[in-house]
Amino acid sequence: MKEVLLYSRLADGSVRCETCRHYCLIPEGGRGFCGVRVNSAGRLKVANYAEVVAASSDPIEKKPLYHFLPASFAFSIASAGCNFRCLFCQNYEISQPPYSFSAAFRNFSPQEIVSLALRHGCSSIAYTYSEPTVFLEFALDTAYTAKEKGLKNIFVSNGFMSPEAIEKLLPVLDAINIDLKSFSERFYQRICSGRLAGVLDSIESFKKNNVWLELTTLIIPGYNDSEKELSKIAGFISSLDKNIPWHICRFYPMYKMADIKPTSWQTLKSAYDIGKEKGLNYIYPGNIEAGGLENTYCPKCGRVLIERQGYKVIGNNIVNGRCRFCGEEIPGVFAA
Repeated sequence: MKEVLLYSRLADGSVRCETCRHYCLIPEGGRGFCGVRVNSAGRLKVANYAEVVAASSDPIEKKPLYHFLPASFAFSIASAGCNFRCLFCQNYEISQPPYSFSAAFRNFSPQEIVSLALRHGCSSIAYTYSEPTVFLEFALDTAYTAKEKGLKNIFVSNGFMSPEAIEKLLPVLDAINIDLKSFSERFYQRICSGRLAGVLDSIESFKKNNVWLELTTLIIPGYNDSEKELSKIAGFISSLDKNIPWHICRFYPMYKMADIKPTSWQTLKSAYDIGKEKGLNYIYPGNIEAGGLENTYCPKCGRVLIERQGYKVIGNNIVNGRCRFCGEEIPGVFAA
């Protein structure tokens, strides 16, 4: 086991983990909320270092990132564990205990991950599937190695990492998609075992520090799909920057919410309209046939800039970061 980067040792042998905003106080022999940070004789160790439970070459659009190196591929990796307990988790087999404790893994060095990414023709490495904050040490070692080889680094995250962890990430992180799951503290506490305020702080911090940022909301019928809540989410995003892409995704029954019906198209279209009313320029329905709304349109002339079919880009009219037709600057990272 590798020693954790961010923690404090206390006089009684317990430790305070400083990796995420739970700031777990862990007695000797105990584990943090994530299940993978272990107090071993007064030193905090991470039990999942280099233990990769998932690895795949994915279209960048699958993360989802629509304004970051479109049509490229990201080599995606995960280690087991999570600092949330989302009742609707889509990857519970690798993120949620007790399942995650028995997840099959293979050991990879950072150098091996980077070599695989290059061999598969990827432009970036994505730390995803589970929550990358809980394998921060391995992610950072891999990210620095990736930078040396000209690869970009991406987090797909719940956003509940600590400010200390954000500081560690800023030198090497190029883009992040954060799940803004709700705008209700009650939802975060009851459904995710987290807190909204910490997520909002992280979103603001990454935006302030010029890490390319996109946000995703999985819209769950009866839980976060009211017009009032969607207006709050869209309003918050708009207050930061009207050009932040907002991915509004269809919920499918899963894990401990298998009795909830999938999100209707009418609800997603309502969320899209609310986002437009709040001034957002880039809103993307996901997990559903979107009738062209998955395309990127120029906010000035209205022409199609990036045409998509599922996760596949079939046309790109952004040239040097601008609309080919009217010259409007389009926010994003469109060249490696």
